[in-house]
Amino acid sequence: MTNWPVQSRTPFLDALKTQANAPQTPFYFPGHKRGGGIAEPLKDWLGDAVFQGDLPELPKLDNLFQPQGPLRDAQDLAAAAFGAQQTWFLTNGSTAGVMAAILATCHPGEKLALARNSHQCAIAGLILAGVEPVFIQPEYDATWDIALRVSPEALETTLNQHSDIKAVLVVSPTYHGVCSDIAPLADCCHRHQIPLIVDEAHGAHLGFHPQLPPSALQSHADLVIQSTHKSLTALSQGAMLHSQGDRISRQRLQASLPLVQSTSPNSLILASLDMARQQIATQGHQHLQACLDLAQQVRSHLSQLPAVALSPHADDPTRLTLRLGQQSGYHLDEQLAADFGVLCELPQQHHLTFALTIGNHPIHGEELLQAITQLAQAAPTPAPLALSPLPPLPPMSLTPRQAHFAPKETLPRHQALGRISGELICPYPPGIPLLIPGERITESALTQLSSTLAAGGLLTGCQDITGEHLQVIARTS
Repeated sequence: MTNWPVQSRTPFLDALKTQANAPQTPFYFPGHKRGGGIAEPLKDWLGDAVFQGDLPELPKLDNLFQPQGPLRDAQDLAAAAFGAQQTWFLTNGSTAGVMAAILATCHPGEKLALARNSHQCAIAGLILAGVEPVFIQPEYDATWDIALRVSPEALETTLNQHSDIKAVLVVSPTYHGVCSDIAPLADCCHRHQIPLIVDEAHGAHLGFHPQLPPSALQSHADLVIQSTHKSLTALSQGAMLHSQGDRISRQRLQASLPLVQSTSPNSLILASLDMARQQIATQGHQHLQACLDLAQQVRSHLSQLPAVALSPHADDPTRLTLRLGQQSGYHLDEQLAADFGVLCELPQQHHLTFALTIGNHPIHGEELLQAITQLAQAAPTPAPLALSPLPPLPPMSLTPRQAHFAPKETLPRHQALGRISGELICPYPPGIPLLIPGERITESALTQLSSTLAAGGLLTGCQDITGEHLQVIARTS
């Protein structure tokens, strides 16, 4: 990565500020007319500036889908900062980038290899593109109930078994900070003459400090999608798509993005992407050093508490996953929020994950330590989990697109065993599907669904959020 003096520029942010401060008589959208129509309670809270900057694609602000001015300049600066040959700003989050990547690399009916712990947006991309998935099971630690990395051996086996795969999609880092070894995965894909796509939504900060794992771009991935709003400081929904090499047509990417992005992009999100790039490119090392120091201090103190177990799997040290006594992660999350005002990023059945970023400060670490220390005083030492290894991947009886459009019926959960799932069911967060449209419903999936609900987890994507009834593909007579 680079700290060139040119990286201190913020061309789109500057252009937006100029337009926001210019006297105008607005007969364009949005309808609040630069804040003139905003209800007073909202304006009293947020002030005038945010609404004055909420502008459409005026001529001097460029166009997201055909940038020629300050937005193009901002994207070029981002490409240089992150090490890409071309970068696109996204205002619909990494979700849009993942779906565009699938649309740009596979035609309808073709195959995409992807990790089974991919985010639900990848399944949406399969449905939109009409692509057939070939799932790869990541490694798994049953003592922590955490999906780990996709191994080069598993990828090589998959590509040898399916010579017609057109692209590969892996998630790295995961929610828990687990990073796959991207370089050998890229080498494997390139030997088979196909591109590697990396959903790096949780890794926009990688590559900007030597204590962090290398970024996917540094490891020769062809297409990388990052949620700049997650581990950096863009506004929510701000993300970037980075491309390098010639294995993916940039013309197809350019044509795919309007299919999954709004034609009315939020200028404030775009400006925040410009600013987040400038910040990490010029001040990233010092900000990340402070974050890494804080993470280490928190981890060191927590490791001394007998009631706390820390996951050993975080390749990214800014992610902290812990278990406290025998408590469910969902219950512990509720207790931390209600009693201490401490909120984690990811509660799950057996653990909690805390995400530290450059926005955290020492006071946050102190408050987390005080809360965990107080709760740990009365908690027993955590016992190792005794979970079963991951079962074989359930068979795909239909493609996700076929299942999405097929006639369906609703059954009580206990009657759905062996039927074909007609819906996407995700414990959320993290948004990793438990059931995918087109998959055969197995005993293992139903058991996991029941245990998630019993522990207090929430479901998304399904018609019945209680999980008592499931949508399955209707049987034809």
